[in-house]
Amino acid sequence: MTLQKENILIVDDNYDMLELLHRNLKALNFHTYKASSVVEAIEILKLSSIDLLITDLQMPGINGIELIKYVQEHFPDIPKLVITGYPSVDSALAAVKSGALDYLAKPFTNEELKSTVQNLIAHKNKSGSVVEDVSSNKSLKTAAYAGIVGQSEEIIQLVDLISRVKDNRATVLIQGESGTGKELVARAIHFEGAFKTKPFVAVNCGAIPENLLESVLFGYVKGAFTGANETRGGYFQAANGGTIFLDEIGTAPLHVQVRLLRVLQEKEVSMVGSQKSEKIELRIIAATNNDLYEMSSKGTFREDLYYRLNVVNIETPSLRQRKKDIKLLAETFLTKYGSEYGKPQLVLSDKIMAVLMRHNWPGNVRELENVIQRMIIMSGKEIEMKDVPEYLKYAMPVERDELKTLKDVEKAHILKVLAAVDNNKTRAAEILQIDRKTLRQKIEEK
Repeated sequence: MTLQKENILIVDDNYDMLELLHRNLKALNFHTYKASSVVEAIEILKLSSIDLLITDLQMPGINGIELIKYVQEHFPDIPKLVITGYPSVDSALAAVKSGALDYLAKPFTNEELKSTVQNLIAHKNKSGSVVEDVSSNKSLKTAAYAGIVGQSEEIIQLVDLISRVKDNRATVLIQGESGTGKELVARAIHFEGAFKTKPFVAVNCGAIPENLLESVLFGYVKGAFTGANETRGGYFQAANGGTIFLDEIGTAPLHVQVRLLRVLQEKEVSMVGSQKSEKIELRIIAATNNDLYEMSSKGTFREDLYYRLNVVNIETPSLRQRKKDIKLLAETFLTKYGSEYGKPQLVLSDKIMAVLMRHNWPGNVRELENVIQRMIIMSGKEIEMKDVPEYLKYAMPVERDELKTLKDVEKAHILKVLAAVDNNKTRAAEILQIDRKTLRQKIEEK
């Protein structure tokens, strides 16, 4: 699956509609930015290259008509599609007069959305606007990009997404299994982008005790709590101007989630124990291996925070989804750790590589890295099959016993005991703890 060249901005204050549009457009291979207000939408428009705007009309505060008027003058080349749950002739005319090219009334079908979007994209391309073919970018064809190793379609698409967001401050949510390189993606976004000279601060929310996370993130003033003997800034202040990476964001307690929401909404933080707020300008990248959408529906993660974080969604593929990259990754780790441990001559034989290709890698790239490192440490002048961890090697299928009745199992055991004592019924009865008469009856039973 290759992403379309175009970026689509969706604006709707209804989170369910925002998610529905995102999923439908994602199924069509479009890359989307999401905003739940006009103010958020304008920020994204200023910092990103947008090829199509899809906006609701009725929203609290600044409405969709105002957004269309703004885009018509500031970004005249962007086609605009209006969606609304309150269709009327007047609203349709107002939208068209303001610059909208098309109009969809809720509810609409997936096919209607697909047809309308494709027509508007085609209209934009036909009008002469230049659309850069990101897939032709030379960096995508290389085997490594900012430490991300691979040549599979999944990695090419991942690098494509990074290249689209690296030069702006749009909030990014990275989702993927443990060991798929979510922090590596976050670092690539920062250090390959326009703000690479600014701070990058990584915070593992799951590794910090809940009662300390708030003060660690936002800082605290002297006397805010027992032990606060001085005023100290937090990670947000340290990352000001650059990027803060919040790993395992799903573990953040609800009271910290409330504070994070304020940072995203107001672009300001206040220290624990302080009534004053200070403005900050930074990019927030969050990561999780949990399903935040499901957590928000269950009330364990704030729904409004989920949508604020999920402006741009990046999914890191599992290693089993991109097995094509296993050989390249294994050789990369072999070169790295071979030099580190003074064994640069080591190679992986075809037989060992076949074992690596066969494994399902539940621990993903991190597991593969650990396996290669272990084999190098355990090896002599060359890596042999004995150096491969046992759990990776072929396991003999377990032969399942035929299911028998309790009576059959009992009789088989009695015959086994009789055979062990040379058919001495007295001795067998003693071992089985039954009398000879009972033993004889059980032997004769069919």
